[in-house]
Amino acid sequence: MEIEPDLLQQQIEKAKKGKQTAFNYLLDRFWNDVYGFQLKRTQNEYDAEDITIQAFSRAFDKIDTFDPKYTFKTWIITISKNIHVDLVRKKNASIRARTTDEEDERVHRIPDETPSIEDTLITEQNLAQLLIDIKKLKPHYQEVIHLRYFQEKSYKEIAAQLQEPINNVKVKILRAKKLLAEVIEKRTS
Repeated sequence: MEIEPDLLQQQIEKAKKGKQTAFNYLLDRFWNDVYGFQLKRTQNEYDAEDITIQAFSRAFDKIDTFDPKYTFKTWIITISKNIHVDLVRKKNASIRARTTDEEDERVHRIPDETPSIEDTLITEQNLAQLLIDIKKLKPHYQEVIHLRYFQEKSYKEIAAQLQEPINNVKVKILRAKKLLAEVIEKRTS
């Protein structure tokens, strides 16, 4: 999909001024590019998605440093590439620094299957359907939707609970809302 350079520059300028719609535009426009790039590098959907979220978080945090003589796509992909390189270095250093046995590794991969509070909230048809739609999202997107819209927590509270930077939380919520809208649209069309 070709993008008009003037429109992109306008959105970048709006993002520099903190306009949420501009961040949404940039996330929507470049998510697949960054995610696809990382999926090829990592060969792992979860890692690719996590790195992509971190890349957008860092890019939005540092949007003022973007130099228009470069393309935004190249800039954001370079950020994601640097994050991936840092993660690989940390992982390799961690492996060398300590020995781990297989049981420790398996403990880190156990998914949390605790029943959600949302199940008790089904009192009307629209809410029930919404919850069904939310459950179609990946667990980490379900969690941020639940924390933000059902528990009405602030970005800061969610970041503290998830032990993640606030910008990662913002990007996850943006992405979760977009994916949820796609699920609802698919169901209603």
